[in-house]
Amino acid sequence: MLKILIAEDEEPIANLIKMNLHKAGYQCIWAADGEKAADLMDNEKFDLLLLDVMLPGINGYELMDYAKALELPVIFLTALGSTENKVKGLKMGADDYLTKPFEIVELLARVEAVLRRYHKTETVMTIFDVVIDTASRSVTRGGEPVTLTMKEFDLLLLLARNRNIALYRETIYETVWGGEYMGQSRTVDLHIQRLKKKLNWDSEITAVYKVGYRLEGEGAVQK
Repeated sequence: MLKILIAEDEEPIANLIKMNLHKAGYQCIWAADGEKAADLMDNEKFDLLLLDVMLPGINGYELMDYAKALELPVIFLTALGSTENKVKGLKMGADDYLTKPFEIVELLARVEAVLRRYHKTETVMTIFDVVIDTASRSVTRGGEPVTLTMKEFDLLLLLARNRNIALYRETIYETVWGGEYMGQSRTVDLHIQRLKKKLNWDSEITAVYKVGYRLEGEGAVQK
C-alpha cells in the first residue's frame, strides 16, 4: 500500500484528506507542523507528500529541501493561490499545486497523476468480486472476464477511486467524457445502468438525489 504524508496544520482539512485517501486505498500519516513532518520524512519512507505552505515552525517552502533530498514527490496544498506563489512552488520542485478550497475528486486525480508519473501507482483493485487491472484495462468478475467499453471502464475506475463519495453528474461527465456537462444529457445515467447490469452491481452503485451516483462499501483493496 502506498504511503502518503500529509503536512497540514488545520486538523479538519487533514482528517478529510486522510479519510478520502484511505478510502481510495492509500495509507496516510498526518503531521500538524513542519518539524514533525521533517522528523517523519527522516525516519519513514513515503511515496508522496501533500504539503501546506503555511505550516507552523518549518514552513512548506523550507520543507521542500527535505523532500527534494529524498526524491519525494510533492503536491502543495495552500490558500496562497496567486500565480507568483504557484510559480515559486513549482520552481522549487513541487510536482503540482492545488489551491484551497479544492474538491476531493480533484485532489485524488492529482495524487494519482503524480504517483503515475513516478511509476508508483498500484495497477490492480479488487472491489467485492470484481478485479480491475488498470495496466491492461481489463475487468473480471468472479474470475470471469467482463467486456466493457472504453467509457464504461473509465467510469468504473472513477467510481472505484472515489469509493463512498457522492459524485456529481457534472463531475462524472467532465472527467470521463472530457466535455462540458449539459443538464439534459442522459449519457451518464445510461452508462451507469449498463455498468450496473454488466457487473451485477444493482445495489452497489446507488443514485444520490439531485447529485449523481456513489459506489458503496468499504475501501477498495489495491495491489
